[in-house]
Amino acid sequence: MSHVRLCVLVSGSGTILEAIVSAGIEVALVASDRPCRGLEVAGDAGIEAVLVDRTTFGGFSKSFDREGYSRELAEVLSAHDIDLVAMAGFGTIMTAVFHAAFPGRVLNTHPSLLPAFKGWHAVAQAVAARVPETGCTVHVATEELDNGPILAQRHVAVLANDDEHTLHERIKIVERSLYPLVLSRVMASLDEGLEPVSVAGTLEEN
Repeated sequence: MSHVRLCVLVSGSGTILEAIVSAGIEVALVASDRPCRGLEVAGDAGIEAVLVDRTTFGGFSKSFDREGYSRELAEVLSAHDIDLVAMAGFGTIMTAVFHAAFPGRVLNTHPSLLPAFKGWHAVAQAVAARVPETGCTVHVATEELDNGPILAQRHVAVLANDDEHTLHERIKIVERSLYPLVLSRVMASLDEGLEPVSVAGTLEEN
């Protein structure tokens, strides 16, 4: 059993969280920025869940207080003695104050082979570019979007008849396998006193 306390951040359906739980990874806390099914997934799994709602900070308007929200979420996670954070479809970009609270210990999964196709529309961009393959990347999240150290990648072929939906569904299948694997390796490395970047290059690309 790992002594690392993992928090999974969710905003939607919680399918990545389900994959993490199904892989036998111990999750200490689930946190969300909005009411969503992911919180129900946590409850069904007997995992403590907390809603840190964006609404209190301006919701999805232009007046959203991103800095205040980032500080509040960091404080909530710190109060739960969290060691490692895994973004799992989390829809809020956090500021430096959050990353400073968990330096090098915020992970994310992204549906492209970074550094290609950063941002929210990575799958649509891959289809539009007619690249022969894309995939998913697990990386250390930083203040700069989709720019942190890459821990692992897996490739997914882009088929001639793919649209954004069909391609994304195949990427999700790979993502639900790769992310739990990386998380388990990272948690083991932290137990050994190493940092998450130590697992980079230890997972075979395919």
